[in-house]
Amino acid sequence: MSLRKRQRSASSSRLSSLSSPASPPRPVSSSSSSPPLSFPNADLLLRLHLDPSADDADADADVKPPAPAASLDLHVSSASLLRSRYFAALLSDRWCPDPSSSPAGRLSLAVPAPPSCPRPFHAHVEVVRLLHTLDFAGTIRSPADALDILPVALQLLFDACVEACIRFLEAVPWSDDEEARVLDLAPLLPADEAAELLARVSLPPAAAPGDAATRSPSEAMLHGLIHSAIHGHPVPAATKAFVAMLLKDYPSRDCVHKVLDEAFLSRLDTVKELLGKYASPDFRIAVDSDEREAIQKLNLHSAVLNVKHLLWLIERMVDMRVADNAVKLWSEQVALAADLQKLLNDADMWRNMAPGLPMLVTRCTLRLAHSVMIGETLVPRQVRMKLVKSWLPVLNVCRDIAQPMHSGYKSSNCQELEETFLQIISTLSVPDAQELLQQCLGFSTRNVDDCPHLVTAFKTWFRRASRSPQGPQGGED
Repeated sequence: MSLRKRQRSASSSRLSSLSSPASPPRPVSSSSSSPPLSFPNADLLLRLHLDPSADDADADADVKPPAPAASLDLHVSSASLLRSRYFAALLSDRWCPDPSSSPAGRLSLAVPAPPSCPRPFHAHVEVVRLLHTLDFAGTIRSPADALDILPVALQLLFDACVEACIRFLEAVPWSDDEEARVLDLAPLLPADEAAELLARVSLPPAAAPGDAATRSPSEAMLHGLIHSAIHGHPVPAATKAFVAMLLKDYPSRDCVHKVLDEAFLSRLDTVKELLGKYASPDFRIAVDSDEREAIQKLNLHSAVLNVKHLLWLIERMVDMRVADNAVKLWSEQVALAADLQKLLNDADMWRNMAPGLPMLVTRCTLRLAHSVMIGETLVPRQVRMKLVKSWLPVLNVCRDIAQPMHSGYKSSNCQELEETFLQIISTLSVPDAQELLQQCLGFSTRNVDDCPHLVTAFKTWFRRASRSPQGPQGGED
């Protein structure tokens, strides 16, 4: 595509205030002007002068740096200037050399730089130099070089220079400050040439329906990070810690909430499917004993692994206070809790194939229930009741398992979950608490001294139940 055929009307209009020709400034003394610079085959005088409208209005310091030269004269080649569409138009339509005043003619260009800038003409001189030499590789050696030159090249409609700056910036890393400058220039860049560059600083529109229409690129990235942390990395602990940090620092809590909810639901469905196969009577009938044992072992191993993933997700959700949906889902798992009870009642099966499963399930329930108890996760009363009601039978089975094994860690988890459930029960209505407390009698062990938490819970309930109705009383008609 020819450079002269590219359309940049939007850029030209944005830069019109900077690129419109100005009348030459009044002559200045040698003390306020720099010596002229000369380029080969010079036949024209180009005077750069500071635009008074670009004064630094915010500079209110008591001591200001010395003002730079007010103008700079360049002896230039008009043939070289024609590489700029701005100068080409200016020379063809408006320039009429006046031999009496200057044998080579004269042009003036306003430079929109504040007087406090130590080198206000530097970028313009470099662009004029490039108009003569086309040595882009020798001049553009850093992002800072390209970002200094690019606005002037845009102003002067120097297409080849614009392309060279964009090509360089697209290929190299930037600092944060340089990226901010790229963003400032983005509206002025030609869309066709800058597409690759702009793809680094903004997201393209969704190209196709499907997942892209329902999941933003940020959500897709977070989803992929969670998947990698759970499944795909040879050093999972370090990867999980890094992904946890990214999730915690991500600015959109709603986005993290959505992604974690999706991951939690996916793992939960997998656990339900695996334990459902164990509990299914059809599976037990359809497969012979040896094959069934091998498949059950594989399924239970996968179930343990996925409950570990669930626990990690729960910890992230609780830590970020986005566990409300997880608590609701966990409270609804009556069928999963029943399948777990069937497995845990088959001691030989789970001890040989999934010895860590009772502890992991207890920790998942404890983490969610504790966040509800202390107010980190706020859920309605019905959800709190269902959470206890669904998982209390599993806790009772886990307690029976932990006591004979004399595992202090497992026993402490069960003890803590007992106390947490009793605290949640204390937040319920008196009738609901009555129903659930009667199912907690298993918390008592050899003597009363072993279960002060249960004693306290019943005393609290009896005290509340014996009170007269509180609040406004309805009157008779």
